[in-house]
Amino acid sequence: MRRRPVRAGGGAGGMAVVAVLALLVAVVAVLGMNTGYMKLSAPDVLRTLAGKGSPQQHLILFDFRLPRITVALLVGAGFAVSGCVLQSLARNALAEPATLGITAGAGLAVILFISYFPAVTAAPVYVLPALALGGAAAAAALIYLLAYRKGEGAAPTRLILSGIALTAGINAVQIVWALKLNPQNYAFVATWIAGKIWGGGWPFVWALLPWAGVLLPLIFLKARVLNALNLGDAAASGIGVAVGRERLLLMGAAVALAGACVAVSGGIGFVGLIAPHLARRLVGPRHQILLPASALTGSLLLLAADTIGRWIMQPAEIPAGVVVAVIGAPYFLYLLARAKA
Repeated sequence: MRRRPVRAGGGAGGMAVVAVLALLVAVVAVLGMNTGYMKLSAPDVLRTLAGKGSPQQHLILFDFRLPRITVALLVGAGFAVSGCVLQSLARNALAEPATLGITAGAGLAVILFISYFPAVTAAPVYVLPALALGGAAAAAALIYLLAYRKGEGAAPTRLILSGIALTAGINAVQIVWALKLNPQNYAFVATWIAGKIWGGGWPFVWALLPWAGVLLPLIFLKARVLNALNLGDAAASGIGVAVGRERLLLMGAAVALAGACVAVSGGIGFVGLIAPHLARRLVGPRHQILLPASALTGSLLLLAADTIGRWIMQPAEIPAGVVVAVIGAPYFLYLLARAKA
């Protein structure tokens, strides 16, 4: 079977794709402002943004919809960039925070904390990303130890299989733990596992923003390093890259970014898998363009999923994670079928 050539994706063509993706994100964001049980037309949204809407419209837009849209944008970008980095470091098309167990580890830490402390108070909200980072780091370290073989290192296939096994185990622990909770906390844990963007207020935006504001630019600045690492460790070392240090730094940034996103988004999977693949098909493998394209694709995917989930069964909602899974599960099976053992 003849393989399709990979697009170079650099220069003006890649930038044009990034511009189109940014425009699509803006369009879906406007649609998200209009979508919900309480209808706001496009003119109503514009008037409210200009400060001329009614008190009710101001409450709906600024206190409920805008923070949720902002969280979806940040979380989608964070998962997508984290997945892009993990796929490059592991050199495996199936690598992403969910398949490597990072999402599950971060989620378990968040669920255990919220079981004892209400998430509506200010302090826990700002502590959650740090706790999620601890859970994500512990899961990543355990997966590496399970996949490591003396003299061989951690093979990409073993990393993926260990991550899937650990995720299943952690999900079982979450379910058992949820059965011991009171009805209110049980309802929260069930909603969280389904992948609903539960951190829909401005405190959650401010809790996530410093992590995204530091880690995303850091990873973007390492685009040339990721390009070099894709050539292989020997080639990267030959052109002056400190392979061990850079790999550890990028892995830590990807784990921290995914953990912070999990803290406010719930157990959403597949964004980190799908978005980098779609972006790579659009702009090619050069990380200078691939990383921002992945971020925008992830934001677009998650924001569209959340908007569809809020619209399709009004007044009830379908969690964004469920909508993404409907798309992501078949795509994951497709990639798994193509992956070499």
